[in-house]
Parts: sequence; structure tokens; C-alpha cells
Amino acid sequence: MTTRIALSVLCVALMAPIAGNAQALGDTRIAQRHVDPVNGLSLEQAIARALEHEPSLRAARSDVDITQAMRQQASLRPNPNVSFERRQEPGGTDDVTTVGVEWPLDLFRRRVRVAVADRAVTAVQLAVANRERLLAAEVRMRYGDVLATVRDLAIFDELVATTRRQHQLLRSRVEEGATPPLERDLLDVELRRLESERLLLAGRTEAALFELKRALGMKADATLAVRHTLEEVVRREATAAVEVPDPTVLGQRADVREAVARIDVAEAKIDRVQSEGRFDVSLFANYMRMDAGFPQRGFTLDGRLERVRGLFHYVSAAATISIPVLNRNQGEIAAAKAGRAGAQAAHEAVRLAA
Repeated sequence: MTTRIALSVLCVALMAPIAGNAQALGDTRIAQRHVDPVNGLSLEQAIARALEHEPSLRAARSDVDITQAMRQQASLRPNPNVSFERRQEPGGTDDVTTVGVEWPLDLFRRRVRVAVADRAVTAVQLAVANRERLLAAEVRMRYGDVLATVRDLAIFDELVATTRRQHQLLRSRVEEGATPPLERDLLDVELRRLESERLLLAGRTEAALFELKRALGMKADATLAVRHTLEEVVRREATAAVEVPDPTVLGQRADVREAVARIDVAEAKIDRVQSEGRFDVSLFANYMRMDAGFPQRGFTLDGRLERVRGLFHYVSAAATISIPVLNRNQGEIAAAKAGRAGAQAAHEAVRLAA
């Protein structure tokens, strides 16, 4: 008997805070906490914020800067090579000084490099545009999820408030002896069921808000409230012009245009590797200064004796031609053609999805 009493007291002590919290939540409209008609976030503001602050989109935009820098690098010509050589006779006075310059002509290569870089920049820009389109669609979906759960939560707020008023009325009638206590107890059970379902729905609303914050690039503990209700957004969207997809203009979608740009990049890579398999020419120029002599003496034109010695200057020019006999980039050409086939298949898949 003592054990049963102790267990009863423990259960009452544990249930008291829960009942107090449920009563505190029941006294307020939970849905009103998530809707702020003045300072709340509208759908257009949410999309604009996501396009500006979402981390993955900012990372994608950095790829545009990378490809533009690579395009600048591809347009540069190779640097010339300068060589210097000094020769000195050990224990003697003879010396040779040589200065050489090598200039690679980079034939058939710069134009195709720039073409690949240009098409890569276009493809990445279209990828960013497609990412913006997908992000805007995700924000609309997450925003709609929040509005739907808030609307359901508002309905349960009304149900709980109405049921609580009925419960208070029945309790007064029971105290006056006009109604059996059983009806009051049944309504009390129904009230507690509605309150528990409302708490579960409040949790789903918080989860929907968390997903919306993630899409907007906000921190999880940031405060967020929506400005409009579901009915207002639906009414406004219904008055807007409905855009019917036209199969003839599917090529205007960012993802389809990106797939086409990827095909162009693959074709430009084929041209690049083919050009790299052709011959190339490098020009050379050398200047040599040689101071040489012998230990014998000889007579000059005026009859004086002096050591046999001379200062010589030489200038030479040459060209080096690389002949593609064994290596004509056969493997890279085959890989580039396979990449083009994959890009064409990806384009067909994107068109089917569109």
C-alpha cells in the first residue's frame, strides 16, 4: 500500500510541469507567433535573400570568376626563354660569351584554347542561372510548406479554443448539477487530444521553418516569421498570369541551355587536343662574343710585334620544328570525343526532364 502511494505521488510530480506547459501553450495562439504582417518575410523577399546569401549559390558564382580567370590565362602567349653562357679558358685569357633567345610560336593552339575557355565561361554562367532557378523553386516550396503548416496550426488553435470554452461551460453545468460528470470528463479527454495534436503540429511547423532557413542561408537559431497567410499567397498567385510550358521553347530553360553549352565545350576540347597534335615551331637567336688568341707574336701592318689575338662576334638564327610522328594526341582525342558523346546524352536527358 505504501509503495502504491509513493508511485502515485511520483507520477503527479512528473506530470505537473507537462500539464503546466500545455496549459500555458493552450492560453495562446501558437500560429500567431509565426505570422507578422508588418515585419514578416514575404515570398519575394525570401527568394531575393536566398539568391544573395545562400552559400552553395555563392560557391557556384565563384566558379564563374574561376573560369573567367582561366579564360584570361588561355589567351596569353607562351613566354620567351633567355639563356646566358660564359666560357673561360682555365689558366688562359680566352673567353666566350653567348646570349640566346628562344620564342615558341604556339601555332594552332592559342585560338582553340581561348575557344574552350569562352565556352566554359558560358557553361558555368548557365549553370549558375540554373542553380538560381532551382533555388527559387525550393524557396517557394519551403515557404509554401511553412504557410500550410501555419494554416493547419491556426485551425487547431481555433479547435482548442472552442473546445476549451465548451469544457469550461460543461464544468460549470456539472458544478450546478445540470450535467453528468461523465460528459465533462469525455470532453476533457478530447481537449487533451487536441492539445497534443496541436503540439505535434507546432513541431512540424518548426521543422518547416528550419528547412526554409536552410534554403535562405540563415542560422538555425535566427528568428523568422512569414508576412502572408496561405490564403493571401494563393489568391495573389491565382491572379497572376499562368505560364504554360511550350515545347518549342524548352531550349530557353537554363538547364537545357547549360547542357547545350557543355556540348560546345566538349567540341572545343576536341579541336584543342587535335591542334596540340600538330607540328609546332620555335625560333632561336644567338649572339656569341669570342675573345681568343695564341702565345705566338706577329708583325702588325706598321711593323710592330704583338701577340696573335682576335675578338670575334657571331650572330645565329634557327628554328625548331616538332614533328608529330608517333604522338598525335590519339588518346586525348578519343577521350574528348567520348566526353562529347556523354554531353550529348546528358542534353537529351535534360530535355526529357524539361
